[in-house]
Amino acid sequence: MLLTIDVGNTHTVLGLFDGEEIVEHWRISTDARRTADELAVLLQGLMGMHPLLGEELGDGIAGISICSTVPSVLHELREVTRRYYGDVPSVLVEPGVKTGVPILMDN
Repeated sequence: MLLTIDVGNTHTVLGLFDGEEIVEHWRISTDARRTADELAVLLQGLMGMHPLLGEELGDGIAGISICSTVPSVLHELREVTRRYYGDVPSVLVEPGVKTGVPILMDN
């Protein structure tokens, strides 16, 4: 399954995809003061309630995709992926990353 994390200024939305189907989603408040460890505990609690995932943090997660408009949260999420999901491929969508999604906006 793919874990997706979209960090906005007010809320962070997490989604769990099995192929193209979203099987679960959560919305939490964005708090730039949260540490990587706090975020990991929060993720473990949310994902631990889902029947398709195991008891271990990240068990059943095949990939992670993260985008953020809050630089301090992005820094902590990088640490979460490094420390707790080190063997799971992850993509941080940031300037310069080719996603294949065109941005149709005038400069």
